[in-house]
Amino acid sequence: MMTAARRSNRAKIIAMAALALVACAAYMLFDVNFEKSRLFHYAMRIRTPKLVAMLITAFAIGGASIVFQSIINNTIVTPCLLGMNSLYTLIHTAVIFLAGSASVFARNANAAFAMDLLLMAAVATLIYSYLFKKTKHNVLYVLLIGTVLTSFFGSIQSAMTRIMDPNEYDNLLSTLVASFSNINGEIIAFSLLALAGIMFALRKELALLDVLTLGKAQAINLGVDYDRCVRRLLLGVTVCIAVATAMVGPISFLGLIIANLSRQLLKTFRHSQLVLGSALFGAIVLVGGQLIVEHVFTYSIPVSVFITVGGGAYFLYLLLRGRRISA
Repeated sequence: MMTAARRSNRAKIIAMAALALVACAAYMLFDVNFEKSRLFHYAMRIRTPKLVAMLITAFAIGGASIVFQSIINNTIVTPCLLGMNSLYTLIHTAVIFLAGSASVFARNANAAFAMDLLLMAAVATLIYSYLFKKTKHNVLYVLLIGTVLTSFFGSIQSAMTRIMDPNEYDNLLSTLVASFSNINGEIIAFSLLALAGIMFALRKELALLDVLTLGKAQAINLGVDYDRCVRRLLLGVTVCIAVATAMVGPISFLGLIIANLSRQLLKTFRHSQLVLGSALFGAIVLVGGQLIVEHVFTYSIPVSVFITVGGGAYFLYLLLRGRRISA
């Protein structure tokens, strides 16, 4: 029999889904010429890939953030601490620095996406698999090393930009900001296949998330191979973030915002509801933000700027709120 809390959460999820659908409909139909079929079809052809990319990004980052916070047992951390955003900027800077802005990896979106995804996934898998073994499956050590790697990648990228040709640097800047403007169907298809493969490979571990949050001792007592599950889930988180980052660029605070909004609204331990709530919040934030960027600011400010500013303020709020509760 369904409890009152589950009924309440179901109603909240339905309301969020309705709000996300309204945002999607507004994005697709706002300022569209319905009288001329050619203009209408052109607008749909331009906007549909952007909308699908935003929904994929919301699901990938939202789900990865919830899983990551549960593994770390801390709700004010995000997967960007693993260094994927810094690695993305380093890869693009190295391409422009070594091969120039006229190279195929700089000019061709499909080639750039494939390179980003392969390098980020390979580096994440090799580094974090090795770190788990060396630290005896200590997640906090891995998180600390990830923070150090973020600084390390950022330092190399900064050194390259200082000695880079100014014209090449101008070309580089546009690729380092999250954008939904240059999305095509092939990138979307690759992203969907990658995420589907991750979910299938981790289906057993994802089903055990509710048990893993009870703690290592409790999970082991219940027959769960805790270290193996955590290692595989953390690798899955890094690959999900790599897919989202390779597709649209780095969005640092999005995971922090939508994961914590989902936890505060739903107040449940069930990860199926938390992940769905986080993905819906992500869709609302990205689609609504992109709608404002395109029709209010006319592309002068990317949506990632609003998310970064809002995420920084929300992060400070979470810190102050945590202090008040602990006091």
